[in-house]
Amino acid sequence: MSHTTIHASGAPRLAEGFERIRDELRLPEAFPPPTLEEAAQAAATPAPSLPDRTDLPLLTVDPAGSMDLDQALCIEERPRGFRVWYAIADVASFVRPGGAIDDEARRRGETLYMPDERVPLHPPVLSEGAASLLPGVVRPAALWCLDLDSDGRTIGADVSRALVRSRERLDYDYVQAAVDTGTADGTLRLLPVVGGLRLALEQERGGVSLPTPEQEVVAHGDGYRVEFRTPLPAETWNAQISLMTGMAAAAMMLDAEMGVLRTLPPAPPETVARVRRIASALGVAWPDGAGFGQAVAALDPGTPGSAAFLKEATVLLRGAGYTAFNGEPPKDASHAAVAAPYAHVTAPLRRLVDRYGTEVCLSVAAGVPVPEPVQQALSELPALMAGSGRRASAAERACVDLVEAFVLRDRVGQTFDAVVVDVEDDRPGGVVQVADPAVVARCDGDGLPLGEKVQVRLTRADLLTREVRFTLA
Repeated sequence: MSHTTIHASGAPRLAEGFERIRDELRLPEAFPPPTLEEAAQAAATPAPSLPDRTDLPLLTVDPAGSMDLDQALCIEERPRGFRVWYAIADVASFVRPGGAIDDEARRRGETLYMPDERVPLHPPVLSEGAASLLPGVVRPAALWCLDLDSDGRTIGADVSRALVRSRERLDYDYVQAAVDTGTADGTLRLLPVVGGLRLALEQERGGVSLPTPEQEVVAHGDGYRVEFRTPLPAETWNAQISLMTGMAAAAMMLDAEMGVLRTLPPAPPETVARVRRIASALGVAWPDGAGFGQAVAALDPGTPGSAAFLKEATVLLRGAGYTAFNGEPPKDASHAAVAAPYAHVTAPLRRLVDRYGTEVCLSVAAGVPVPEPVQQALSELPALMAGSGRRASAAERACVDLVEAFVLRDRVGQTFDAVVVDVEDDRPGGVVQVADPAVVARCDGDGLPLGEKVQVRLTRADLLTREVRFTLA
């Protein structure tokens, strides 16, 4: 992991910049009083009468400090495979269709995570309190039961409402350390087993998990830190449980001819051919007959050629969206990166669409009609989620750009070691990745060598425009 820390002395100027970003993007501000009042009433309402499954030894695995806990997990080993219990926060138990919380959630779409604060989808009294699967308290949940064979394939899936109680709140570092030191037991011992089997099935299907480091701005002490962070294996295993559940949900929706899928069309053949040529030029092995997922699975993103290839290859995974249907299922129902139909149902505290997808699956599994308000909302969800997704991406990029500019504001004219990770066909220049500080920015110059190490000179670091620019030294 590469990172650069900004200490408390710089925090006030960054806070001003973050506030400016919120203003520019017109991000939602405080919740309106009617929404807060309705949320407080919902939080104070006793839990509904539901089947009691507090006997399950569920646990949550999330980033350290998280309070909005959507999922709790329990894995059991069986004579010929595994059973995965996956409890999802039952947000619909707290939200009245057409009420103040519902209206505000539709306006927000999803939780936005900024370095200094969150812009939550739901009032914290719900998202970090009454609806969150916090340890030691009874919560309503949509409880998935997923049976797997010894190869990790799903052979049975069901979901129903139940009362659950998480036993532990764990973070990824703890889980990874327990696995690495051999002290993991129960669900933690089985998580890498099931996660590994699901990863193997993903490659078999032709799915893709890019091992690309994430550029993040995170709070650190009294200041902030910008870093390139490669996800831990524990995060990948956990993500595979969520993917597996989303695939089961999509199968239910398609069988019932009603729902909302997360879809991604396959890349055009000419785009795949171009990325193959880039792989060859960078010395990245992509054997004939191997899929894209197989080609990237073993790459080390720390090597210059691999880093450049992974940056260029993201073009193959562009164009994701949501497809709603009520009647004949869509012809293009798959998600190219998952290599199967897939639906978002595992993060309803943080993403609007998951609440509706979960409601569809609960009704289908119970053999009852999908509630009319859910059916009416399906056709509106793709546009709502597309808008919130664009807003979230813009906010994330703007925050990273601001911190990059702040880190480099006094270093204009200095030279840095970098790797060329992108070049453009229609104009000179491209994009370089600097390891120290952790920066990705535009670089001017003719003939930038893709995938090679270069020296670059900083020519611009503007806090107001959030622009960082280099030139080939």
